[in-house]
Amino acid sequence: MTSAQVDTSEQASEEGYERGLGSRQVQMIAIGGAIGVGLFLGAGANIAKAGPSLILMYALAGAIVFFIMRALGELLLYRPVSGSFAEYSREFLGPFFGYFTGWTYWLMWVVTGMAELTAAAIYVNYWFPAIPQWVTALVFLVILFGVNLISVKVFGELEFWFSMVKVTALIGMIVIGLGVLTFGFSSAGDTAAVSNLWQFDGFFPKGIGSSLMTLQGVMFAYLAVELVGVTAGESENPEKTLPKAINTLPWRIALFYVGALTVILCVVKWTEFAPGVSPFVAAFAKIGIPAGAGIVNFVVLTAALSSCNSGMYSTGRMLRTLADNGEAPKGFRKLSATKTPALGITVSVLFMGIGVVLNYVVPEKAFGYVTSVATAAGIWTWLMILISHVLYRRAVVAGRLPASSFPAPGGAVCSWIAIVFLLFVTGLIAYDADSRVCLYVMAGWAAALGIGWAVLRTRNPEVTRRREPELEKVG
Repeated sequence: MTSAQVDTSEQASEEGYERGLGSRQVQMIAIGGAIGVGLFLGAGANIAKAGPSLILMYALAGAIVFFIMRALGELLLYRPVSGSFAEYSREFLGPFFGYFTGWTYWLMWVVTGMAELTAAAIYVNYWFPAIPQWVTALVFLVILFGVNLISVKVFGELEFWFSMVKVTALIGMIVIGLGVLTFGFSSAGDTAAVSNLWQFDGFFPKGIGSSLMTLQGVMFAYLAVELVGVTAGESENPEKTLPKAINTLPWRIALFYVGALTVILCVVKWTEFAPGVSPFVAAFAKIGIPAGAGIVNFVVLTAALSSCNSGMYSTGRMLRTLADNGEAPKGFRKLSATKTPALGITVSVLFMGIGVVLNYVVPEKAFGYVTSVATAAGIWTWLMILISHVLYRRAVVAGRLPASSFPAPGGAVCSWIAIVFLLFVTGLIAYDADSRVCLYVMAGWAAALGIGWAVLRTRNPEVTRRREPELEKVG
């Protein structure tokens, strides 16, 4: 460690957080962040659009996500802080970008929390149709709120088990699918074959253009993979746990996304899948497992609760980072006796409660109203990570900053590739009439933040000036 670098344990002490997330929990948080509702449900609609070529889209997007995470990893080991995305944007692009990124990441998780609460309520209706959606959403909201207030250790443990359920279920599905392909048991064995990947109108049955249009949905499925960066301020040993969590990302993508979809599309030909139906439920039904639909429904419920749990965790930390920089009310800086940003979590949960209201007013449309915004906010966050990484590498080459102990392979080149890719996906979102509404919402959000920044500059101009990070003042 160079004299210019801050000891991470000392930095955590200054932040006030408890280093309560062990290696086991950080690993599972990283794994869980790569498995969500976007895979379990969203893949059905995308298969109908792109056929087997969806496998390639997930692999392509997965490679880009790995570039993003390695860029983030290099920054995290250069200066590990809990509000990582906002802090790096603030340092390398200026105070306004840190402010904008912090609030936008907060918005992403609040909106995602609304969507996941709605999804969880819908999944519970599978077993208990008589219970109103809003009641179930409210119960889950209160339970997860309590978990996040207790301590980071309780959050980490719950997230560990949520992720364990998802991982175990996916591995089980892959093993069963391989068994059908290899041994031909069940009625699905009569038609299961690797040739299903190209036998029905080819690998790109609806053309490359239709396949590319699924990228926006594919990227939504990868949202939250960056959550491991928020854990930097509360990991027991970030120098070891964070690189390990990030470096295992390729095999997680290869197994849980590319592998699972490949097996399913070999077992069941793509023409049998339909939008709105989980491809995993359809595959289990084809194989003839009676409890298959119920099992997958439970797993998807777990995925939704996991995402909402993560949202409460990250929003509280991001509000505290914003408050530390004078960009949010000072009350958000205070930690509870259990070292959690209780006020930030509480306010975020109150905003997530809007999802409960939507479930009461328009239960059939609630999910659709809130999901598209999360994608645009997530793309902004990823772009800020990549641009910050490019500028950091320039500073290292110029000798202004110390090198990270976890350099990204390919350096800034891979970050530039990922930046171009994300801008291309944004163009696809703008092209699609159904999804471009999120860009309108983001334009309104940007205008609101711009007004907030102007007010902040008038009342407290010191906050809006560029400041050197503490890292460079040491030594």
